[in-house]
Amino acid sequence: MELDGPALSSIDAGSADDFSDGYRVLASELASGVAIVSARHRGRDHAVTVTGWLDVSWDPPTMAVSLFDEARICEAVEGSGTWVLSVLARDQEGVATWLASPGNPVEGLLNTVAFRRAESSGAPVIDRCLAWFEVRTEQVHSAATHRIVIGRVVAMGRGRAPGDARQAEQDPLVHWSRSFHGLR
Repeated sequence: MELDGPALSSIDAGSADDFSDGYRVLASELASGVAIVSARHRGRDHAVTVTGWLDVSWDPPTMAVSLFDEARICEAVEGSGTWVLSVLARDQEGVATWLASPGNPVEGLLNTVAFRRAESSGAPVIDRCLAWFEVRTEQVHSAATHRIVIGRVVAMGRGRAPGDARQAEQDPLVHWSRSFHGLR
Protein backbone atom coordinates (compact mmCIF):
# COMPACT_ATOMS: atom_id res chain seq x y z
CA MET A 1 0.00 0.00 0.00
CA GLU A 2 1.48 3.31 -1.06
CA LEU A 3 1.06 6.24 1.32
CA ASP A 4 0.37 9.79 0.22
CA GLY A 5 2.80 12.37 1.50
CA PRO A 6 6.23 13.77 0.83
CA ALA A 7 8.52 11.70 -1.34
CA LEU A 8 11.20 9.65 0.34
CA SER A 9 14.66 11.13 0.09
CA SER A 10 17.73 9.03 -0.41
CA ILE A 11 21.43 9.58 -0.24
CA ASP A 12 23.04 8.96 -3.59
CA ALA A 13 26.00 6.64 -3.77
CA GLY A 14 27.86 9.17 -5.94
CA SER A 15 31.19 8.47 -4.29
CA ALA A 16 32.20 5.90 -1.69
CA ASP A 17 33.19 8.66 0.78
CA ASP A 18 29.86 10.49 0.37
CA PHE A 19 27.94 7.26 0.79
CA SER A 20 29.89 6.31 3.94
CA ASP A 21 29.35 9.79 5.38
CA GLY A 22 25.63 9.56 4.61
CA TYR A 23 25.46 6.17 6.29
CA ARG A 24 27.24 7.55 9.38
CA VAL A 25 24.68 10.38 9.63
CA LEU A 26 21.67 8.09 9.27
CA ALA A 27 23.10 5.38 11.55
CA SER A 28 23.49 7.96 14.32
CA GLU A 29 19.68 8.02 14.46
CA LEU A 30 19.71 4.44 15.79
CA ALA A 31 19.44 4.49 19.57
CA SER A 32 21.35 1.78 21.39
CA GLY A 33 22.23 0.76 24.90
CA VAL A 34 25.73 1.47 26.16
CA ALA A 35 27.90 -1.22 27.73
CA ILE A 36 31.50 -1.95 28.61
CA VAL A 37 33.20 -5.05 27.23
CA SER A 38 36.08 -6.16 29.43
CA ALA A 39 38.53 -9.04 29.49
CA ARG A 40 41.51 -10.13 31.54
CA HIS A 41 44.28 -11.15 29.13
CA ARG A 42 47.97 -11.79 29.79
CA GLY A 43 47.67 -10.40 33.31
CA ARG A 44 46.13 -7.09 32.20
CA ASP A 45 42.64 -5.64 32.26
CA HIS A 46 41.21 -4.47 28.95
CA ALA A 47 37.92 -2.58 28.57
CA VAL A 48 36.10 -0.49 25.99
CA THR A 49 32.72 1.21 25.58
CA VAL A 50 30.43 -0.47 23.04
CA THR A 51 27.03 0.26 21.54
CA GLY A 52 27.05 -2.64 19.06
CA TRP A 53 25.89 -5.54 21.23
CA LEU A 54 22.78 -7.66 21.47
CA ASP A 55 20.97 -10.52 23.14
CA VAL A 56 21.00 -13.28 20.51
CA SER A 57 19.07 -16.06 22.24
CA TRP A 58 17.48 -16.91 25.56
CA ASP A 59 17.86 -20.66 25.11
CA PRO A 60 20.73 -21.11 25.48
CA PRO A 61 21.56 -17.60 26.74
CA THR A 62 23.76 -16.14 24.00
CA MET A 63 25.09 -12.64 23.32
CA ALA A 64 27.05 -10.92 20.55
CA VAL A 65 29.24 -7.84 20.39
CA SER A 66 30.85 -5.93 17.53
CA LEU A 67 34.49 -4.92 18.12
CA PHE A 68 36.82 -2.88 15.93
CA ASP A 69 39.28 -5.48 14.67
CA GLU A 70 42.38 -3.32 15.23
CA ALA A 71 41.52 -2.44 18.85
CA ARG A 72 43.38 -3.98 21.79
CA ILE A 73 40.07 -5.24 23.21
CA CYS A 74 39.56 -7.43 20.16
CA GLU A 75 42.80 -9.31 20.80
CA ALA A 76 42.03 -9.50 24.54
CA VAL A 77 38.52 -10.90 24.01
CA GLU A 78 39.68 -13.44 21.45
CA GLY A 79 42.78 -14.38 23.45
CA SER A 80 41.06 -14.79 26.81
CA GLY A 81 38.07 -16.71 25.48
CA THR A 82 35.79 -15.26 28.18
CA TRP A 83 34.68 -11.64 28.56
CA VAL A 84 32.19 -9.52 30.44
CA LEU A 85 29.52 -7.16 29.12
CA SER A 86 28.48 -4.59 31.77
CA VAL A 87 25.31 -2.67 30.76
CA LEU A 88 25.64 0.91 32.01
CA ALA A 89 23.18 3.07 33.90
CA ARG A 90 22.55 6.72 33.01
CA ASP A 91 24.73 7.95 35.87
CA GLN A 92 27.74 6.08 34.43
CA GLU A 93 28.29 8.38 31.45
CA GLY A 94 31.74 9.30 32.79
CA VAL A 95 32.84 5.66 32.69
CA ALA A 96 31.47 5.31 29.14
CA THR A 97 33.26 8.46 27.98
CA TRP A 98 36.58 7.45 29.57
CA LEU A 99 36.57 3.95 28.10
CA ALA A 100 35.49 5.24 24.67
CA SER A 101 38.46 7.62 24.47
CA PRO A 102 41.04 6.65 21.86
CA GLY A 103 44.58 6.12 23.05
CA ASN A 104 43.73 5.08 26.62
CA PRO A 105 46.68 3.63 28.53
CA VAL A 106 47.06 -0.12 28.89
CA GLU A 107 48.50 0.23 32.38
CA GLY A 108 46.08 1.77 34.86
CA LEU A 109 43.12 1.81 32.46
CA LEU A 110 40.66 1.02 35.26
CA ASN A 111 42.40 2.91 38.09
CA THR A 112 39.51 5.42 38.27
CA VAL A 113 36.72 2.93 37.50
CA ALA A 114 35.09 0.94 40.31
CA PHE A 115 34.86 -2.74 39.43
CA ARG A 116 35.00 -6.25 40.81
CA ARG A 117 36.08 -9.45 39.13
CA ALA A 118 33.94 -12.14 37.55
CA GLU A 119 34.54 -15.42 39.34
CA SER A 120 35.26 -17.60 36.32
CA SER A 121 37.44 -15.38 34.11
CA GLY A 122 38.59 -12.64 36.46
CA ALA A 123 37.39 -10.08 33.89
CA PRO A 124 36.28 -6.71 35.31
CA VAL A 125 32.57 -6.23 36.07
CA ILE A 126 31.75 -2.51 36.30
CA ASP A 127 30.30 -1.68 39.73
CA ARG A 128 26.75 -0.31 39.85
CA CYS A 129 25.98 -1.34 36.25
CA LEU A 130 22.38 -2.29 35.46
CA ALA A 131 23.32 -5.85 34.55
CA TRP A 132 26.41 -7.85 33.67
CA PHE A 133 26.98 -11.00 31.63
CA GLU A 134 30.07 -13.17 31.61
CA VAL A 135 30.35 -14.70 28.15
CA ARG A 136 32.47 -17.56 26.76
CA THR A 137 33.31 -17.02 23.10
CA GLU A 138 31.93 -19.62 20.71
CA GLN A 139 32.25 -17.91 17.31
CA VAL A 140 34.08 -14.95 15.80
CA HIS A 141 33.14 -13.56 12.39
CA SER A 142 34.86 -10.83 10.38
CA ALA A 143 32.55 -8.09 9.10
CA ALA A 144 34.09 -5.09 7.29
CA THR A 145 36.38 -3.37 9.85
CA HIS A 146 34.94 -5.27 12.83
CA ARG A 147 34.70 -8.70 14.36
CA ILE A 148 31.40 -10.04 15.59
CA VAL A 149 32.03 -12.10 18.72
CA ILE A 150 29.26 -14.49 19.72
CA GLY A 151 29.26 -16.37 22.98
CA ARG A 152 27.37 -18.34 25.59
CA VAL A 153 26.48 -16.58 28.84
CA VAL A 154 28.11 -18.49 31.72
CA ALA A 155 27.28 -16.10 34.60
CA MET A 156 25.24 -12.93 35.08
CA GLY A 157 23.89 -10.57 37.67
CA ARG A 158 23.05 -7.03 38.68
CA GLY A 159 25.75 -4.51 39.38
CA ARG A 160 23.84 -2.95 42.27
CA ALA A 161 22.97 -4.63 45.52
CA PRO A 162 19.38 -5.95 45.74
CA GLY A 163 18.58 -3.56 48.60
CA ASP A 164 19.98 -0.52 46.79
CA ALA A 165 17.01 1.86 46.47
CA ARG A 166 18.59 3.38 43.36
CA GLN A 167 18.43 0.04 41.51
CA ALA A 168 14.69 0.26 40.79
CA GLU A 169 14.87 3.83 39.49
CA GLN A 170 17.90 3.43 37.28
CA ASP A 171 17.68 4.70 33.76
CA PRO A 172 19.84 2.97 31.16
CA LEU A 173 22.56 4.91 29.39
CA VAL A 174 21.62 5.25 25.71
CA HIS A 175 23.70 6.42 22.75
CA TRP A 176 21.76 8.40 20.16
CA SER A 177 22.63 11.18 17.75
CA ARG A 178 26.34 10.92 18.62
CA SER A 179 25.87 11.56 22.35
CA PHE A 180 24.75 9.89 25.56
CA HIS A 181 21.19 10.19 26.90
CA GLY A 182 18.77 8.66 29.39
CA LEU A 183 15.21 7.60 28.67
CA ARG A 184 13.57 10.12 31.00
